[in-house]
This record gives sequence, C-alpha cells and structure tokens, in this order.
Amino acid sequence: MKFEAQLDSATVPVDVTGQDGRFQVTFEGRALEVDARRAAEGIWSLLIAGESLVADVSEEDGVFVVQVDGETYRIRVEEETRYIIRTRGGATVHGGQVLKAPMPGRVTHIQVEVGQEVQPGDGLIILEAMKMENEFDATGRGTVREIRVQVGQAVNPGDVLVVIE
Repeated sequence: MKFEAQLDSATVPVDVTGQDGRFQVTFEGRALEVDARRAAEGIWSLLIAGESLVADVSEEDGVFVVQVDGETYRIRVEEETRYIIRTRGGATVHGGQVLKAPMPGRVTHIQVEVGQEVQPGDGLIILEAMKMENEFDATGRGTVREIRVQVGQAVNPGDVLVVIE
C-alpha cells in the first residue's frame, strides 16, 4: 500500500508491502525490512535492518506521535490516493481553476451550475473512486464557466471536470 508521510514540513512517499508483521518499507529510494509486533496497547517491538527497537505510538488529532530511542516524531500519514485528491484535485490557472480527475471514477453529484459564483471551499463535484466518495472543492473565487461531465459518467485521470474563471 502506498502512503504519504509528513514529518515536520517534508512529505515523503512511502510504499509498504508484506503481511503478518513482516514488511518491506520503501521511501527515499531505500528499502528496509521491518518486523513489527505489537507488544501492548501503543507499544511496538520493531526489528529494522537487524536493529531491535521499541516504539511508543499514540495518536493526537490525526497525527501519530512516535517515541523511539528517546526521540519523539510527529508523523501525519495519509493513504496516497487521498493525498492526491486533497492536494492535486484542481489546478489554479490565471486566477481560475481547472478541476481534473486525479484518478478513474464515476461522477455521483454535481454541486454547481454554469454561471454560478463560487468561493474557496465551495463544493463542485463528488467523484466515486475505489468505493469512496471524494468531494472536490473550489480553490478560489470565480464563476463556473464549464461543466464537462454528467452525473453517472465515468472519468479517467486527467479528464477536465469543471472550469472556473
């Protein structure tokens, strides 16, 4: 499974494969063999590249607080598809927005009409992808100039959904 992990201000793609406590974790071009076993609630015994570590893991407001070897790390982890949808759902172009589908899916709701004025955060389209409904919002002020899809329509990555000027 692919994730985006944010530590401080850096966001790093992380790929995790494996099962039953044995994983291969790949990030920044490095692959690590990780054996992770839950020892108690919030306590993990880790064997990483032959080194034995104990990690205390808790969650605060959607951020994992990980304490290992006297160091504390605050890490936000987001499934890669969600990250793409949240961060790349709409490109701003000359003060407007061109909303493109970040992944294959089906349009389930269109929340705007051509000619409608929108503000940042106003809902535009809901796209069902991977059995989840993902709402795409306006990133700035403008007027809806084009809606290039219909409810029920299948879309591919890169397809233009809505144009705002």
